[in-house]
Parts: sequence; C-alpha cells; structure tokens
Amino acid sequence: MPFDYDDQNIFAKILRGEIPNDTVAETEMSLAFNDISAQAPVHVLVIPKGAYTCHDDFAANASDAEIADLTRLTARVIAEKGLSTGDDGAGYRIITNSGRDGVQEVPHYHLHILGGRPLGRMLEKG
Repeated sequence: MPFDYDDQNIFAKILRGEIPNDTVAETEMSLAFNDISAQAPVHVLVIPKGAYTCHDDFAANASDAEIADLTRLTARVIAEKGLSTGDDGAGYRIITNSGRDGVQEVPHYHLHILGGRPLGRMLEKG
C-alpha cells in the first residue's frame, strides 16, 4: 500500500516554519511540542521531521537513525515532564492514531504523550 503524504498538512507547515508551535524539545530529526488542544496537564506531540503518514509508514520506511531519534526524544520528553514511572509511579500514555478508524486528524505520523493526572481506561467495549 502506498503512503501518500500531503505536504500541506499542519505539521508539515510547522516543520517549515509557516505556523508557530510551542516547542518542548527538538533534534535534527524530530520535534516535540505542546498540543494546542491539550487533553491532560501534559500533552506533548512528538513528530519526525521526515514525511511519514502513520506508524506503519514510519516503521517500514524511516531510517534506523530516525526511528532511534524519535524514540529517544520521546523518552527525553517523558523524563523532563516528570512522567517517568520512577519511585512515584506517575506514568503516562502514548497514543498514535492511524487512518479513518483510528481517527487520525493530521496525516503526518505523530505520538501523543499524555500525563499529569489519572487517565482512566483507554477504551470501553462498544
């Protein structure tokens, strides 16, 4: 299945500097920024700078360096936001949505890091 990337999506525009963002952390290959519609006290988006549409596109087509970079930046944000499950067990949730059934709103691969409060059950039967 081809992954058609829309270079006019909002995250592509953020990466090109056309739309401002509230940057949390950045590397050569990834960007983390606060979600403008936060669903928890901590709600950070982590995106690769490459043109990937969803997790399976990123996992299949990104370089090992890009995959490692995104993963390590995610860990860094979790630690810097005090969400790491160390002694206090605070915790966090990471979500990525893909496609219509996954209710993906922006067709650029991204992770949501959520935390700072109890998050409840992820899904209910239905």
